[in-house]
Amino acid sequence: MIKLYDGGAYLLNGTEIVEDSANAAKIIAQKMGVAPSKEEAARQTIAYGILKNHNTSGSMEKLQIRFDKLTSHDITFVGIIQTARASGLERFPVPYVLTNCHNSLCAVGGTINEDDHMFGLSCAKKYGGVYVPPHQAVIHQFAREMLAGGGKMILGSDSHTRYGALGTMAMGEGGPELVKQLLSKTYDINMPGIVGIYLDGAPQKGVGPQDVALAIIGAVFGNGYVNNKVMEFVGPGVEKLSADFRIGVDVMTTETTCLSSIWKTDDTIREFYEIHGRTADYAELAPGAVTYYDGMVYVNLSEIKPMIAMPFHPSNTYTIEELNANLEDILRDVEKRALVSLDGAVEYSLRDKVRNGRLYVDQGIIAGCAGGGFENICAAADILKGASIGADEFTLSIYPASTPIYMELARNGRLAELMATGAIVKTAFCGPCFGAGDTPANNAFSIRHSTRNFPNREGSKLQSGQIASVALMDARSIAATAANKGYLTAATDVDANFTAPKYFFDSTIYANRVFDSKGVADPSVEIKFGPNIKDWPAMPELTENLILKVVSEIHDPVTTTDELIPSGETSSYRSNPLGLAEFTLSRKDPAYVGRAKEVQKAEKAREAGECMGEALPELRDIMHAIKAQFPGVCKTNTGVGSTIFAVKPGDGSAREQAASCQKVLGGWANIANGYATKRYRSNLINWGMLPFLIDEGELPFKNGDYLFVPQIRKAIEEKATEIKAYVVGDTIREFILKMGELTDDERTIILKGCLINYYKG
Repeated sequence: MIKLYDGGAYLLNGTEIVEDSANAAKIIAQKMGVAPSKEEAARQTIAYGILKNHNTSGSMEKLQIRFDKLTSHDITFVGIIQTARASGLERFPVPYVLTNCHNSLCAVGGTINEDDHMFGLSCAKKYGGVYVPPHQAVIHQFAREMLAGGGKMILGSDSHTRYGALGTMAMGEGGPELVKQLLSKTYDINMPGIVGIYLDGAPQKGVGPQDVALAIIGAVFGNGYVNNKVMEFVGPGVEKLSADFRIGVDVMTTETTCLSSIWKTDDTIREFYEIHGRTADYAELAPGAVTYYDGMVYVNLSEIKPMIAMPFHPSNTYTIEELNANLEDILRDVEKRALVSLDGAVEYSLRDKVRNGRLYVDQGIIAGCAGGGFENICAAADILKGASIGADEFTLSIYPASTPIYMELARNGRLAELMATGAIVKTAFCGPCFGAGDTPANNAFSIRHSTRNFPNREGSKLQSGQIASVALMDARSIAATAANKGYLTAATDVDANFTAPKYFFDSTIYANRVFDSKGVADPSVEIKFGPNIKDWPAMPELTENLILKVVSEIHDPVTTTDELIPSGETSSYRSNPLGLAEFTLSRKDPAYVGRAKEVQKAEKAREAGECMGEALPELRDIMHAIKAQFPGVCKTNTGVGSTIFAVKPGDGSAREQAASCQKVLGGWANIANGYATKRYRSNLINWGMLPFLIDEGELPFKNGDYLFVPQIRKAIEEKATEIKAYVVGDTIREFILKMGELTDDERTIILKGCLINYYKG
């Protein structure tokens, strides 16, 4: 079904794979008449050409990228614009689209959410942007319909910013990276590796894009095969997939931890642009005659079966057939994993969902940027036609990804057919993906065609003794399950007539409701500030030395951004740095905030010129011990802050608040064996936090210990890669912290204390 090549591979004429070996050049010469060097062949990827066209550095080793367009939603754009304003923003230098699809319910926090929307509209007017009102479209569907273009690059402040199927290289990053673009700066990265995703064959009837995506995620996530690389989709199987199918696979590439994605394009994608009235935005993209990839994933689409990703990660994959055949064993394994994921905070069981030998689920959801596409919903309607979801616990909710899709479903009758089954069809909203809509009952099990199934991402709260869980599936198998009134069923096990109706895009609603400044700023517009919208607090520069107290220790194999700062109900506070910070690690380590605040008292006293020991009495003995070995240490040259240890933090969302909340609470560093994603590490750096590394298996400190890092400022200035640090207790014990590669700008940001300080000068 899926094969990962051990090393690199060549692709000849877009169809034939030649594994990199000592004989590769000879084989290529025999077939093609000439064998270009590996370096020449590597420059023939689609990704290389797009990156080259957007690079301003003059070096393809060290890229400095300027994006064509930017996009954000309503739990990120307030913080981004506030940061940019504090850094000197005068107008948006590139098209910037502000969508409202996360806090669009306005259901919690009083006026908070709508205040953020009005902030966004006033900023679009003042700075020259585009504002998409609530319920019109989820961020990524609007981008597909109205923003994507062949050979273009888009940067978004949402991790699922992926438009590769349409020929657009898109990346999801934390807000500070968008701030840099708004200030006419660049996105600086090393040239990424590029991995070919070779699609062969054609999907079976009933197999959908989520099935293909989950199969790929299951094959590449755990081994890091595509981590921080670009996935380039090629091969004869691409042309067997519709545009919607490709889009559905593409958006899920985020869950592999890749940097971005790109696909070869063809007449199917040309037709997509024609349907959306943007023919001029199509570009034909294909790899060269001889193209070298740093890795190759072979995917036989014909062999992929309906898939399910069990709690609590998209990579925890099985075929539905395998799950149904081994229910007790697989459910028991998920329960064991839950002991780690949930830290034993609540009792979690799935085996009680087995009824008469079959798995019963409580809820189905087809929604958002992954599931809410026209083709997915029409296929679900075909499967459910004439059926009923029943009058028991099982419910089914469907969220079309945009109002144009909703309108077409109404016009072609699929909307009425779905509602007749008992399904509820709702407006465009991302809530089910991050716990702000359709939260299941306690102990309920939900199947969703959405993007993630991390612990509590469906909205339950461990701290309140609640637990529900989500499995990811394709819309087709969710519909088959709904037709069987909640008993898990693969779409390939039902006999459906897939009608595949043609899609007709009507942009009228956008023309009537979307504010588009056409890039013209109006400085006279007053920004509307609600009472929850707060400025970032002042943040000090990095001091000569650092005292760090370890205030949380996390040993899960991977720590998600949902666990660092929860989604769901906290979303309404994303515009309030101090208010949001109260939720930091609340589901993973509820004592964290209190511990961090205690340490922060000492730093605030130091900044005010007061005695740190009075603010934090335990620090007196620590300072005495340090001074005995480092007599020059004093409060004027030594900052005090908190740090956390996590094995591999940062999987998942691009949300900058996973880092900024720690900084707001006085955090100066993270210590990890590795960082799950580039974007989380970048968020740490942009908020002035040190992204320390420590060798796996080596942990010389524990939660509650004090660490002393002498001459840390000098180490950053001098580009040190290994830094001496000390555990301070009855004795002082030395250990080594490592620092991965930093650009000159990143070093300066850390030295200044954060990106805002960096731009203030």
